[in-house]
Formats: sequence, C-alpha cells, structure tokens
Amino acid sequence: MTDLPDGVERRSFDGVDRLATRGEPVYGEPTDDEWRAWDPDRSKLGAMLELGVETGLAGGENVLYLGAAAGTTVSHVADFAGPTYAVEFAPRPMRDCLDAAESRGNLFPLLKDARKPETYAHVVEPVDVLIQDVATRGQARVARTNARFLRDDGRLLVAIKARSEDVTRDPESVFEDVLDDLRADYEVLATERLSPYHDDHLSVVARPR
Repeated sequence: MTDLPDGVERRSFDGVDRLATRGEPVYGEPTDDEWRAWDPDRSKLGAMLELGVETGLAGGENVLYLGAAAGTTVSHVADFAGPTYAVEFAPRPMRDCLDAAESRGNLFPLLKDARKPETYAHVVEPVDVLIQDVATRGQARVARTNARFLRDDGRLLVAIKARSEDVTRDPESVFEDVLDDLRADYEVLATERLSPYHDDHLSVVARPR
C-alpha cells in the first residue's frame, strides 16, 4: 500500500477500517469526532487511494478539480489540500458544493464548464495537481486544455469513464484512444482500473511533458 497524503488516515468506523479526512460531513458519510469516512464507491479519487495507486499526493497542494458535482470528493480533497478550485457546470449540484465550501475556507466553487478553461483562467492560480472526473466525450481534450494551469512538476489525476466517451465500444479500446490523446501533452506514469468500486473506469496518473 502506498503512503497516504498528510491529512488522510485510515480510521475505524463501526469496526471497519476506512479512509478518512478531517472536516464537516457532506453526503451523510459516517463520522468519528472530527473525522469523516471517505467512501470509495462514491469517489474516484477515494477508489484510487483505496487501491494503492501512486497518486503523488503529499497533502497541502494547490488543486484544480474538474467535475466537482455536489462536492463529494472535492470536499475530502479540500480537507487535506491547500487552495482547491472546484469547477462544475450544472447549477443544481453546484448549490450542494457551495454548502460544502461554507466550512472550508480553502474551497472555491466555480460554476463553469471544464471544456472552456478560458472562462475561469482569470481566477485559477497555477496548481500542483489537476484532478479530473467529468462525464463527457473528449475527456483527454479537457485534460489537455486545462494543462495550462498545471505547474511543470505537477500531476494529472484523471478517472476516464469509458461509457461517457462511447457506450457502444469496448472499454479497453476507449481507454487506449484516450491515453493516446493524453500523450500529446502528458507523460503517463500509471494506469489502473477502478474495479470493484467503479465499473468501466480507468485511473490515470500523468505529468506534463
């Protein structure tokens, strides 16, 4: 098992050893004093950590999170990271993400489209980590167009959703195509399927070329 970032620990909840961060609960997750369980079934990054993927996260990083939705995962990220920019284009989940940000002074929700980074380029500072969890075609394109925010020694952590790219194709073929596209701007360091937590998802760790 790889080392967890500072601020992420394994804690016992009702006798079960689980990942946890310190912070106000967001989605009904079990809590123990100030600790809140991190559910890998509801979080691609949580699944990556649970599976021992070498993410390169140390804790305290500046983060740009694409596909924040209601704040399930990005709230955990903000619990252990530095300034965390949370991009989500849908107004309804963004309202929940705003609620999650109320107790987290380092979490900055942005109602923007991750496919159009120019619309938030005036807000987001250079980041150490780009985390992507978007359900759209062209996931590699999103990662590539947002590479502008990533420091030269930064990391891309992305969960590729095969069914969002093409529901008719074999997931392995989809993954190969997305990885080929990513390699135009990134060096791929590691890949791993996110089963059993998320079907037809591939986690990717990469760095800018």
